[in-house]
Amino acid sequence: VIGGAGVTAFHAERAHAASAPVVATSVSAAPNVPVALPNFAQIVQRYGPAVVNISVTGSTKVSDDMPMAGHPGSPDPFGNDPFFEFFRQFQQGQGQQQGGTREVPTRAEGSGFIISPEGLILTNAHVVRNAKEVTVKLTDRREFRAKVLGADPKTDIAVLKIDAHNLLVVALDRTSNLEVGDWVLAIGSPFGFENSVSAGIVSAKGRSLPDDSAVPFIQTDVAVNPGNSGGPLFNTRGEVVGINSQIYSQTGGFEGLSFAIPINVALKMEQKIVATGKVEHARLGVSVQDVNQTLANSFKLAKPEGALIASVENGSPAAKAGLQSGDVIQSVNGKAIVSSGDLPAIIGLDSPGDTIKLGIWRKDAPLTVTARLGNANDKTTQVASSSNTAGQGKIGLTLRPLQSDEKQQAGVDHGLLIEDASGPAAMAGVQSGDVLLAIDGTPIRSVDQARTAVAHSGKSVALLIQRGEDKIFVPVQLG
Repeated sequence: VIGGAGVTAFHAERAHAASAPVVATSVSAAPNVPVALPNFAQIVQRYGPAVVNISVTGSTKVSDDMPMAGHPGSPDPFGNDPFFEFFRQFQQGQGQQQGGTREVPTRAEGSGFIISPEGLILTNAHVVRNAKEVTVKLTDRREFRAKVLGADPKTDIAVLKIDAHNLLVVALDRTSNLEVGDWVLAIGSPFGFENSVSAGIVSAKGRSLPDDSAVPFIQTDVAVNPGNSGGPLFNTRGEVVGINSQIYSQTGGFEGLSFAIPINVALKMEQKIVATGKVEHARLGVSVQDVNQTLANSFKLAKPEGALIASVENGSPAAKAGLQSGDVIQSVNGKAIVSSGDLPAIIGLDSPGDTIKLGIWRKDAPLTVTARLGNANDKTTQVASSSNTAGQGKIGLTLRPLQSDEKQQAGVDHGLLIEDASGPAAMAGVQSGDVLLAIDGTPIRSVDQARTAVAHSGKSVALLIQRGEDKIFVPVQLG
């Protein structure tokens, strides 16, 4: 379940127990007085038996034309056996046709933790993906066939059920008082080594990863490896604060960047799965991008924070609420939006039909908008990206009005065709053939209007560009 480079999927868990917390050994911090490390041994002794090993068997379809033995990057499962290719060709000669697909068996291992004495187990959705049979092994070596009650790929949470009773369960941190720098402990089955323990500190909170996830991850430096996925992350009181889910790695192994799903997020998903067998996420219906310093200057924002709306889907909850391209979402229900990734992490955990209050910045002034959320199954909120590069001098655009057929083809009722981009505009990523729709949030309908808008801008402008079906704000530094 671990890939090569980039962000790779991992483990996590959670529990329903109200057990008394384990108190860590500590010394009051004072100048020049060392602080003792937490006593993790107590946590392992008390809650280690509530952590389980999960074995999954399934199958996946592969192409008959996939590279075989001796081909780079595709070693055969028998260690480059010279007879492998011979037997493959023999099988094809017996009626297997090239160009088709075949199913090959797969096996995977992960971790989980018990959250109910009656056998509810929390783990990662990717651990049980495509599973035909799931086996849960306890620390007392008992094994149970598990039923997958449901899984939510968006948050990477799955709930299992085994036929067992009076099981030991983990304690849960329901107060969400974890702080950066706190010690944390992971228990899991890295590389199949059951009930292995590793420790570290919380590196950051609320991390957004570039994987369309709706999770504000806890980042740690705890050693997490393949097989840890779905295992619990404990605080020094012995409470589960998260589920180990992903790593960022160039090699597929631990490199100091591990990410855990906050337990409050996992519990919310678990409740929905137990109740209905599925999870429905909310949808606002906007494409957003980060606000950098150049865009902040263009929109006269005090700080480069918020989620800049590049486009609003027709008929979406955002459109019905009156949100516009160029609005900067600064808060949701009073919770600050610092980066664009914060928005889907908050919206995605709400339910369709929920009503939210958005604090936005529009036309150099704050505004509050109320929106009723839709269902993400209809369409998913997208995060746009933009070039942060800008040059100096004049803007460097050659513009002309769009013809009627060009407007129809682009699906717009206004805008200017960019015939040539040079200087700062080209450095910022603007290309000939793009359609200029707005400058600093103001729709542009003529070349004179564009010239005036640029003349009245400060040191930078924000150009709303349409390229194909995508819309994005491009910051251009004028100097």
